Amino acid sequence: MHSFAFAILSIVAITARAADRDAVFVDKARTEGSVTLYTSMQVVDSRPLSEAFEKKYGIKVNLWRASGEKVAQRMLAEARAGRREVDVVETDGAQIEILHREKQLAAFESPSIRDVPPEILPAHRGYVPSRLTLYVMAYNTQRVAPADVPRAYEDLLAPRWAGRFAVEADDVAWFAAVVKAMGEANGLAYFRKLAAMRPSVRSGHTLMAELVAAGEIDVALDAHVQGVARLIERGAPIAWKPLQPAFGQPSSVGLARRAAHPNAALLFIDFLLSREGQEILRDHQRVPSSRAVASPLNRFDYRLIDPAITLDEWDKWSGLWSALFLGGKPPGKGE
Repeated sequence: MHSFAFAILSIVAITARAADRDAVFVDKARTEGSVTLYTSMQVVDSRPLSEAFEKKYGIKVNLWRASGEKVAQRMLAEARAGRREVDVVETDGAQIEILHREKQLAAFESPSIRDVPPEILPAHRGYVPSRLTLYVMAYNTQRVAPADVPRAYEDLLAPRWAGRFAVEADDVAWFAAVVKAMGEANGLAYFRKLAAMRPSVRSGHTLMAELVAAGEIDVALDAHVQGVARLIERGAPIAWKPLQPAFGQPSSVGLARRAAHPNAALLFIDFLLSREGQEILRDHQRVPSSRAVASPLNRFDYRLIDPAITLDEWDKWSGLWSALFLGGKPPGKGE
């Protein structure tokens, strides 16, 4: 037999064995019958994802949605009580890091992890980013001329921007990440100058973006790109631009260490991270973590905010933020 033909047959044999292995895996997941997902993803996004999984595999998804903090609290409370309720958890970076530190997650492998940029994977590999919230500057296209759009953070220190831009009241982690990236001394000096420009401080990224679209605010410095994209889709006079250094917050997926339905859990994780699952997120104006899915919302350089800022350094950075922008009032930890 020619070596080329032998190589082709070898590839076919390997592919067949992989297909057989996958079929056995799917059969085991179907035998388990269901998978329970705890998530902070909004139901408008998580429901289409779970319905697509149910349609494809015939495995029911028991979905429970709450804030990231409540997701972590419930999972920890159930673990203390010895209850095996949750199979998969998908929530924000700080909360899933808490679950990792509390040893509530099991490491897992998925073929789609190769499509997630390695620089955004946690070093311990205890979970995998599934979607991103990226911070961008948003501006009203009717009130800010193209030539006047700020191109760098320093541009907002020009006198003409005094009182014309906003920051979100609870964005301590974003503030800390930008300060660190600038070099702490230089970063704090910049934000002191920025605070002197009398920015409006608003609660809620959705509200802040809507106020920009309505023309009540000209610029929002720390908008969520997906929220701005939804307004653009509706025809609102708003656009966005990343300022460097740009940052994002991940939401990540993890496998519960005591999952009652481990095969169904792994199958759901595979589906979420696959091209099919990531396209569902993209089509709902979420930012996919996978490079296999093209999205106009993540085609720029960004870094992820270290969850240690929230978990280990909160008092320092929240105190600085409060003194600069909140008149000494404590900020919330946001979502």
